[in-house]
Amino acid sequence: MSVDTLPQKVESQAIVKEYVQRVRGGDLGALPAIFGLVVLVGVFSVLRPIFFSPGNFANLLTQGAVYVVIAMGLIFVLLLGEIDLSAGFASGVCAVVMSVTLVNVGVPWYVAILAAMATGVVIGLILGSLVAKLGIPSFVVTLAAFIAFQGVVLLILGQGNIISVRDQTIFAISNKNLPPWLGWGLAAAAVAGYAAVQLVQARNRSKRGLAIAPPLVIGGRVAAVALVIGLAVYVLNLDRGRAIPLMGVPIVVPVILFFLLLWTFVLRRTAFGRHIYAVGGNAEAARRAGIPVDRIKIACFVICSFMASVGGVLAVSRAASVDPNTGGSNVLLFSVGAAVIGGTSLFGGKGRALDAILGGAVVAVVENGMGLMGYGSGQKFVVTGSVLLLAASVDALSRKRAAATGHR
Repeated sequence: MSVDTLPQKVESQAIVKEYVQRVRGGDLGALPAIFGLVVLVGVFSVLRPIFFSPGNFANLLTQGAVYVVIAMGLIFVLLLGEIDLSAGFASGVCAVVMSVTLVNVGVPWYVAILAAMATGVVIGLILGSLVAKLGIPSFVVTLAAFIAFQGVVLLILGQGNIISVRDQTIFAISNKNLPPWLGWGLAAAAVAGYAAVQLVQARNRSKRGLAIAPPLVIGGRVAAVALVIGLAVYVLNLDRGRAIPLMGVPIVVPVILFFLLLWTFVLRRTAFGRHIYAVGGNAEAARRAGIPVDRIKIACFVICSFMASVGGVLAVSRAASVDPNTGGSNVLLFSVGAAVIGGTSLFGGKGRALDAILGGAVVAVVENGMGLMGYGSGQKFVVTGSVLLLAASVDALSRKRAAATGHR
């Protein structure tokens, strides 16, 4: 071993040791979600080999898209230690607004989507103001909204009415695919962007005199991301059609990745994001530090309802219609489950946008895999609820462990 490689090995060992200490101290991060995902994929692939087929892989991505998007918004509220029980039916209201303005009023598709998003923002402003300004518990406010929004959907649509949405642009979001060359191009751009972020972070930390990961570790991270993305794009670009050719990355995937990058940047690279974590950790301490707690809370509820509106658009796109049940049924259950299973704490102050994707993948795998095995909704709900309870239990135990070892 050369002298030059010795410091890198020592630094790598120090990083591994620090990570192990954090895990032992209760900071599990995404480990439970990743472990559960690997186990579930392995089990379903053995029991039902079709589970690992390219066609089913594409179905998983589109099947869990609505839950992932709504979960991303819910994470902002959960980071505050609050809850939004109305996110599911809020997405339904926004979906109905988009469908009515598109089909009945006849506006262009982009105007209809903007109308849905504006509706989500208004809903978030109302809910957030009631929680922050009047001090009503978020559980009560959003439970009332959960009930009221069901009535709003019925009032707009009428009992049992269905609006079919035939706009090809809306339909394509959840049902069409990118050309294979464009999928590879986006994959290359994603890997290059991730590598650039890693290098910029290392350079900034070096300028401030802070410890940085050795090049070997940074290269390993980039290689791992490139492997995962490359493998996914390769599988999705395989022909999975029967009568006609069908290949390519579903359009909904870059839509989700856009929001992942956006909200990750907001939470990790902005003062607003740091203030969210501060309020979730200790609202009174944050207030005394000069952080506008009320505005932070309102903004988080706005983001949550805005992402619910995006989920509503995806739901309409996938079904090509809207009905009184849009946003109901298991949408809220699976969305909250995705956030919590992915690693976001119900106690506030801990969570990332990536948690929505990890947890959403677990939820989609459970729903899809059990469906392939012939199980009904009853068994799916029991298993999904059990996974959610297990994730919440892990979160509670890890917090106790962190408090006991001083790793808060």
